[in-house]
Amino acid sequence: MDIPRKYSKRKRIIRRVLYVTTGLILIALVSIGISRLEPAAPSVDRRTLWIDMVKRGPMLRQVRGVGNLVSEDVLVVPATVSGRVTQILVEPGTVVDANTVILQLSNPELKLEWLNAQSGLNSAKAKLDSQKTLLQDQLLGMEANLAQMEANLREYQLTAQVDKNQYEEDLISELRFKLSQARVEEQDKLLEINKSRLNMFKDSTSPAQLAEAEAAVHQAESLFNLRKSQIDSLSVRAGTSGVLASVKVKIELGQSVSAGTILARITNPKRLKARLKVPEVQARDVSIGLSAEVDTYNGTISGTVSRIDPTVMEGNVTVDIKLNGELPDGARPDLSVVGTIEIERLDDIIYVGRPVFASNQSAVELFKLLEDGKFAIRTHVQLGRSSVSTIEVIEGLAPGDEIILSDMSQWDEHDKIRLK
Repeated sequence: MDIPRKYSKRKRIIRRVLYVTTGLILIALVSIGISRLEPAAPSVDRRTLWIDMVKRGPMLRQVRGVGNLVSEDVLVVPATVSGRVTQILVEPGTVVDANTVILQLSNPELKLEWLNAQSGLNSAKAKLDSQKTLLQDQLLGMEANLAQMEANLREYQLTAQVDKNQYEEDLISELRFKLSQARVEEQDKLLEINKSRLNMFKDSTSPAQLAEAEAAVHQAESLFNLRKSQIDSLSVRAGTSGVLASVKVKIELGQSVSAGTILARITNPKRLKARLKVPEVQARDVSIGLSAEVDTYNGTISGTVSRIDPTVMEGNVTVDIKLNGELPDGARPDLSVVGTIEIERLDDIIYVGRPVFASNQSAVELFKLLEDGKFAIRTHVQLGRSSVSTIEVIEGLAPGDEIILSDMSQWDEHDKIRLK
């Protein structure tokens, strides 16, 4: 016969409460422990990263710029008159001499003005010839009149001499004798006056009238020569020997151009220099006389900085490099080049490859490798002077440290990453 146990139901309830309470406590402890654990570091493929080691030693500071070769001797050929382009005879890249015709322009109005100038010149020359004939005729008339007056004076002198002899012999009256002498004196005065008029005509009147007519001829001739030179300038010539280069605004057939429009550029392919665009931030350390090296993609050539543009255009400073030595094969105006300018050589410093977005004298956060490269942690680094591909480390890193130079902006929320 079974004997029922006392309080068995109550004990079961107590045990169940204890189990539930213990389970809740365990769950709470596990949750607290998990919450205090650091989040798992994200994994990054090592092969996609650019990693470099911090070194100690000499570092060469350089800046780099891109640009092209330009001729040191450039002659621009402007349009001296307006016109319409009817022919393009020479294309860019052609070797030309001073008399090579590059373009042919047309201007019917200018030809009409030239014909009018030619007619005006012929008319002025005809007037000059007519004036010369008229003055010569006047001169001959005055000389003839003077000769007649000299003949009359001699006649009056003879008559006066005869009257004097007759008066002394009392053959004529005193009045007649005095009249004869008066005619001589009057004719002598008239002769002197006409001699003065003749001399004045020769020395002043005739040259002045000839000079006026000749001035009109010179003026008409100058206008004719101007129109003729303008007609000649419709055949646009190179003006010097060299290579025809392209202009900024290409000239097309049928295009109307105004006076002063640049139609062509003539360059000297034997005297070239490099014109580089250097970022403004890097150009502050560039000075005239620094050594440089220019890469033409078909060879390199050394040079020196010869000019630095004082203005900044689109964030760049223009720097001219004077090239030394023989030009590489294929070097020609407008050829794209890359130039590297040597700023200074730093001895015994700590440096590393230049991280992305790093600049002179800046503070950055870089990922430094730990545990044989299995992990990388974010490290605050103070950087100093920079070069094209390297930069000085002031603090935060030591020689032998490895850092990631790649752009790590996508991991800004993480201080530690795993490398796989």
